[in-house]
Amino acid sequence: MTGQPAPAPHLIEARAEAWPLAKPFVIARGAKTEAHVVVAYVAAGDHSGRGEAVPYARYGETVGAAVAALQQLSGPLTRERLPDLLPAGAARNALDCALWDLEAKQAGKRAFELAGLPAPQPAMTCYTISLGSPDQMAADAKAAAHLKLLKLKLGGDGDDVRMAAVRAARPDARLVADANEAWRPDQLAAFLASARDSGVELVEQPLPAGEDDALRHVDRVVPVCADESAHTSADLATLADRYDAVNIKLDKTGGLTEALALAQAARAQGFRIMIGSMVATSLAAAPAMLLSGFADWVDLDGPLLLARDRDPPLDIVDGWISPPSAELWG
Repeated sequence: MTGQPAPAPHLIEARAEAWPLAKPFVIARGAKTEAHVVVAYVAAGDHSGRGEAVPYARYGETVGAAVAALQQLSGPLTRERLPDLLPAGAARNALDCALWDLEAKQAGKRAFELAGLPAPQPAMTCYTISLGSPDQMAADAKAAAHLKLLKLKLGGDGDDVRMAAVRAARPDARLVADANEAWRPDQLAAFLASARDSGVELVEQPLPAGEDDALRHVDRVVPVCADESAHTSADLATLADRYDAVNIKLDKTGGLTEALALAQAARAQGFRIMIGSMVATSLAAAPAMLLSGFADWVDLDGPLLLARDRDPPLDIVDGWISPPSAELWG
């Protein structure tokens, strides 16, 4: 006798949630006080899985559109089918991660085992210092004295002073910087030199995506990381002469499946890697922890920015983030 085939998973729910932040989160594009996320739930037989994602207006996404796109799906779902059903982005990420979670539960294994990866180890995560005046950013950095890897949100004019002020306030800290596309080509060389002088390890997306040709011609005295310019593995071919690293976010790749492919391809092509996420709960950051073994920098501090988190949350102590429990995800 042969056993019955495992039931195919179906989407059972997609919903929007809002999670209040501990304090406003400010970047070059604006400020927010809540994390607006989409959560997908799938089920098959006695098992269920869930995944969380953050639609991003910069990419033309909204929470409502992502929920609607998920709710319109019908029939059995598999990770292999998802690229035909949804474009790379937040909606596909939520569903892809829900399917990984479900598959792990069905198999009685952890998701990293299904992915053929070693067990993730605790990693030091960046902690974000929101964009503000040099004095305010220096004060915020000093208040985070127990955290040793800081990510500075920059905004253009005055960024040289901001970086220097934070360095003066925190001579002990490792620093990375994220300009969120806010620099102009005429500022590039001077600001990169300022970043070097302030001991910044990495500058993320200084110029707007699609308008970053100047990176080909400047002396990159600090490594430059592509974020808005790098979504999936298909983008890597256009980045090699402009960027030294890529920021891999599951919300951009459309889930863990493509993020793994991107991480492997980026490593093979000589890029350094940051593993990032949007401001969200531990459920969104948990799948990204599987990629930490590829990473030169881990930036999964979203849960630290919330007023409250999921139960159980990721365990983050003094900036060290531990792999998720099976009860949370995977």
